[in-house]
Amino acid sequence: MYVSDQVPQGALSGVRVLDLTQVMAGAYCSMLLADMGADVIKIERPEGGDDTRRMSRGPDVEHSPAFNAMNRNKRGIAVDLKDPRGADVVRRLAEDADVLVENFRPGLLDRFGLGQEALRAANPALVYCSISGFGATGPYAGRGGYDLIAQAMSGLMSMTGEPGRPPAKVGVPICDLNAGVFGAYGVLSAYIHRLKTGEGQFVDTSLLEAGIAYTVWETAMFFSLGDVASPMGSAHRLSAPYEALPTADGWIAIGAANDRNWARLCAGLGMERLLQDPRFENNPARMTYRFELAGELAATLRQRTTAEWLEALHAAGVPSGPLYDIEQVYADPHVQAREMLVETQHPRMGTVRHIGAPVKLSGTPSAIRRPAPLLGEHSREVLAEAGMSAAEIEELVSAGVLVTPDDHTRTTGAAASPLDSTEVPA
Repeated sequence: MYVSDQVPQGALSGVRVLDLTQVMAGAYCSMLLADMGADVIKIERPEGGDDTRRMSRGPDVEHSPAFNAMNRNKRGIAVDLKDPRGADVVRRLAEDADVLVENFRPGLLDRFGLGQEALRAANPALVYCSISGFGATGPYAGRGGYDLIAQAMSGLMSMTGEPGRPPAKVGVPICDLNAGVFGAYGVLSAYIHRLKTGEGQFVDTSLLEAGIAYTVWETAMFFSLGDVASPMGSAHRLSAPYEALPTADGWIAIGAANDRNWARLCAGLGMERLLQDPRFENNPARMTYRFELAGELAATLRQRTTAEWLEALHAAGVPSGPLYDIEQVYADPHVQAREMLVETQHPRMGTVRHIGAPVKLSGTPSAIRRPAPLLGEHSREVLAEAGMSAAEIEELVSAGVLVTPDDHTRTTGAAASPLDSTEVPA
C-alpha cells in the first residue's frame, strides 16, 4: 500500500512536537505521535545527525534502515546546540510548541538552557517528556541506559529463553520500544490535562520501568505466592497447553488456555482420550504435568504438517497459528489486509517500506504520510515558520549552526558528542 500526504488529518493534527531524541525509545515515542497527525520537528546535531543514521551497511547516512524505521512522518532540522545561537533556535521553537520529547541523560539539556524548568517557565503550557535509562530521580538517575541493561535489571532476561540455558533477552528491544509507548501515553495524558486546565507538565519515564511494567504475571505470582519466575520457553506460566509445538514441517502455536479450548483441542487432534486422563482433567493438573502433556501433543502433531493441523484446529475453534519468520509475516494476507505494510517515496532512496500503524481510528485515522527526513531537510522551512527572516536563517547556515541537505561535508564522519542519547537499541 502506498501512502502520501493526501490523507485525512490525524487526531493530533495541529499539535506541534519538538523531537530532541536519538536512536529508539524517544524517537519511537515521537513517531507514534507523528503517525496520529502531530507535526513533529526532528532536531538533530549537524555532525552526522541521529546515531541511527550510521547504523547501516554503507557510508551513506541517508540510507539507514534504522533511522528510516524510527523517523517517518517527521520534518527535520539540524542545529548545533553547543553553539548558543543553536540553543536559542530551539528555545524559540519551544515557545510555540505543545510538546517536547527528549531522551538524554537527566540534567544534560539543562547545561544548554533547554531543561524542562527553563522551557516551561517560558511556555507554561508545554508538555515536556523525558525518556531516560532510569528516570529523573533515584540513585541511578545519572546512569546511561541501554535496552540490554534494562532487560537484565527489570527481570525480563531472568525469565526469557529455555530452562537451563544462558540468559536470553527478548528478541526485540522491548524496553526501548515500551518506554516509547509509555512516553506517548504520558504525553497524551498530560495533553488532555492541558486541554482542561491550560497547564503543561513534566512527563518522566524510563527503560527500566518499561521493562518492569511488563512483568505482570510474574510480579503478581511473586507478590501473592513468593514465586520467583524462571524461563519457560514459549509456555505460559499459568495455563496449559499454551505454547509452540513441533509439527511434521515446522511449529504451531496453540492457545488452549481454558477447559473449553482444551476440549476443542482434543477433538481437533483426535485425542479425546486425553479428556479422561486424570493428569489433564483441569488446568492445575495440566500445569503440574505440563511436560508430559507437551510430549503427548507433540507426538501427534509431528504426524501432519502445520498447514494441515491449522485447518483442523481452526475448524474445531482452537486458537492457533503458524510460527512465522519476518518474511512470512509480511506475506500473510491478513497482515496485508490490515495495512501493516505501507510504502512512501523517499527523495533519494525511492520506495521505502514501513510497518503500518497498529491502531486504527475510524474518524481521524493514523497514516504514514512521509518518509524520514534527510539531515536538515526542513531547516529553512521550519525556522521561517517560526518567524525568522531569510537573512537570519542564512547567517546561521553560513556559520555552520544550521545545516541543510546541501551541506554534504557535515553529514558524515560523526564523532562522539556530549549530546549523545541515553540509550541505543540492543
